Amino acid sequence: MNITKIWYDEMQTVFHDVGIMLFVVFLPLFYPLIYAYVYTPEVQRNTPVAVVDDSKSPLSREFIRKVDATADAEVVAKCINMNEAYQLMEQQKVYAIIHIDKDFATALNKGRQTVVGVYCNMMSMVYYKCAVSACSNVSIAMNRNIKVNNYLHPKTERESQIMQAPIDYVHTSLYNTQGGYAAFMIPPILMMILQQSLFLGIGMSMGRSREQNGGYVIPLNKFYKNAVEIVLGKMLFYLMLYIFHALYAFVIVNKIFGLPQLGHYTDFILFIIPYIVACCFLGMVLSYMIFRREDCMLVFVFMSLPLYFMCGLSWPGSSIPDAIRYISYLFPSTFGLNAYMRICSMGASISDVSFEMKGICIQICSYFLLACLIYTGKIRKMLNREH
Repeated sequence: MNITKIWYDEMQTVFHDVGIMLFVVFLPLFYPLIYAYVYTPEVQRNTPVAVVDDSKSPLSREFIRKVDATADAEVVAKCINMNEAYQLMEQQKVYAIIHIDKDFATALNKGRQTVVGVYCNMMSMVYYKCAVSACSNVSIAMNRNIKVNNYLHPKTERESQIMQAPIDYVHTSLYNTQGGYAAFMIPPILMMILQQSLFLGIGMSMGRSREQNGGYVIPLNKFYKNAVEIVLGKMLFYLMLYIFHALYAFVIVNKIFGLPQLGHYTDFILFIIPYIVACCFLGMVLSYMIFRREDCMLVFVFMSLPLYFMCGLSWPGSSIPDAIRYISYLFPSTFGLNAYMRICSMGASISDVSFEMKGICIQICSYFLLACLIYTGKIRKMLNREH
């Protein structure tokens, strides 16, 4: 009965506070739409670029023609100097600048390495990807021709083809066939939004309780005498609310923007319930540091970007130092983002993400005990105050 009363009080607190509602109701509904919209369409074609050709040689002109012929970039301006190209970029007439140095042809003819500068407008990673991919592919192709014609001297056309590519390979993207950013970034971001909005909502609720109860995190009444009941009552409210948010992200957002949805609903439910519970318990533990409603903005919003990079998806996991990787295991997002990505985008079953699920289960047990200890201490202080 006490758990039901605490659940009801938490619901009343959330739905009578516009600030908390903003984070636990509206943010999980609208943020996924905004992120997915920004990165849709997934693939950019014919990105406008400007060229500054200081070499003015046949080789540099060949490089420019081949870049213009790619599907990723389109040369829309040939500028005299970099200042002119920068002005076009500031006006957003181009999104990248290709600078060819004056010794481009001379260095190549003498067998030395040369450099082509690519300057990108980073308002979107899509523009960067297109410009760099176009220049990289053209430079690799030209390098093969230079190597064969200048140093290997083939006698037949077939021999020349073999020397350029001794091993012919085909790159096939298994789970992101378009090579787009939305299919790569949005699924893990959806899980990060759930975690961070939970932290913000629980933190603001904790700050509100301190403000209304004279610095105490729980009201002075008979229903708040057992730490286990307090933790479970609060958790049940957020669990019920965030299951709806999770299903909304998994079903509606994925369908609207055509994101991968290969996983089975049963596997998703078996994953998402422990993930939300772990986030709730950790949110209660971290909220111990929140004394004012505004504090959670400084603590939890700052954590979002580091946690996203630490999960090993955006930044290669093999390149993350061991110390940082072990720290990342303290947060449900590390396991949750990887598990959701595999379930949603790769069609993995719950047994295929057993490592992540074990980590989440360990977090549930650990943070539940910590949250109970924190509330037990608060209850004792409150009882001592009454006496």
